[in-house]
Amino acid sequence: MGDLKYPLLSKNGDVTIGALFPIRSIEKLPSFEFTQKPQLLSCSSVNLRGFRMAQTMIFAIEEINQSESLLPNVSIGYRIYDSCGSRLSSMSATMALMNGPESSVGDRCNGQSPIHAIIGETESSATVILSRTTGTFKIPVISHAASCECLSNRKDYPSFFRTIASDYHQSRALAYIVKHFGWSWVGAVNSDNDYGNNGMAIFLNTAQEEGICVEYSKVVETIKKSTAKVIVAFLTTSEMYMLLKQLSIQNITGLQMIGVESWITAKYLLIPNSFHVLGGSLGFAVRKNDIEGFSDYVIKSFWDTAFPCSQSETNSSQYASRCTVNQDLLVLRNYNEDIPEQRYASNVYKAVYAVAHSLHKLLKCKEKESCEKYLKIQPQQVVEALKKVNFTVKIEDHVWFDSTGGVVARYEVVNWQQDSDGSIQFKPVGYYDASLPPDQRFVLNTENILWAGGQLEVNGTNMFILLGEQNV
Repeated sequence: MGDLKYPLLSKNGDVTIGALFPIRSIEKLPSFEFTQKPQLLSCSSVNLRGFRMAQTMIFAIEEINQSESLLPNVSIGYRIYDSCGSRLSSMSATMALMNGPESSVGDRCNGQSPIHAIIGETESSATVILSRTTGTFKIPVISHAASCECLSNRKDYPSFFRTIASDYHQSRALAYIVKHFGWSWVGAVNSDNDYGNNGMAIFLNTAQEEGICVEYSKVVETIKKSTAKVIVAFLTTSEMYMLLKQLSIQNITGLQMIGVESWITAKYLLIPNSFHVLGGSLGFAVRKNDIEGFSDYVIKSFWDTAFPCSQSETNSSQYASRCTVNQDLLVLRNYNEDIPEQRYASNVYKAVYAVAHSLHKLLKCKEKESCEKYLKIQPQQVVEALKKVNFTVKIEDHVWFDSTGGVVARYEVVNWQQDSDGSIQFKPVGYYDASLPPDQRFVLNTENILWAGGQLEVNGTNMFILLGEQNV
């Protein structure tokens, strides 16, 4: 990954947005034998979803930089760090973002922050750490994926915003599915962390309100011995992957899975024989929004600007070094088949635009004219401006933040179905929209659902609820 003092992807601008994404997923720690100077942390194994988030951020910034109406004559720069899905790397990157490049410290005595906002993190627990660290300095953090209800506490996280809904809504919606199908006896397991504990508490409260009895239980062995045939899995993609592997190894099939947005549309889970376990899965997904021009951008424009590794530029030691360090990313240069299911991309896109609209107001910009781009903007001013943003992006989403820094909860309900050619599709079969009246928020088209085992009707009266830390 290179020196954590320096970003993986960067570009200078009049104003700067920082970001932390899990672009790689395996962290290698240096030796602590103290026989030599400690080496830098290194990361490997590309996380495609995290990489697409970084590309989406740069795409949105380039789009804004070309706009004549939003921030005219002001360029946005960026500093994107790879958090490697690690608390250690994330903390190191956070400190680097707040302090700026080591070489510029002597030049920054003007009282102006090196960055104006941070996009990230992806996991809820990592975002808690990020927000607590930056909160003292009143630097706004906008997350695209951290959904723990705990982050809605404005006393603890006064500078936090997010373009994904709080899990308060998803946890309650799980209880509504349980009630909808008449399942009255459930088992429940959660990870012992911010996301799992908060999500479990909300689910239990709602289940009690709806007259649902809950029994705590362990996972694979209990599933194997139980007569319950329905499992609600509130897990990270990686946790769901491990559960999937264990269920496959022990040949446990025919279970009806009810899932959440972290894994229900994750193609990472489409491993050999996975459909035997996950076929018919039903769950809540982040709504899909096609960002016009993004697919073409990730094939051509992004690589030309971020990693210019063409033959004509191989003489540049700067480019050669960057390309050598990121060989694992360059493998993805011509790949875009995953783009249609990049549901979190629109959240990153909206987060960047939220910062841009805030800066547009603070710099006293006038449409198609100019901005007072040399004004000193403090992070706290951006925080206050973010509270007042109200705009619509080209993907036709209306963006504004409520009193907790969150957005309205809108989920698509999807069903894992297999086409005639054997490919697995995530078919929409309903929705949950918290902006609608209570009796209209949750709609499920049961006649379009294909259940586990290819059944058109669901059987059984018992189920398990699994809650765990979110991860995309």
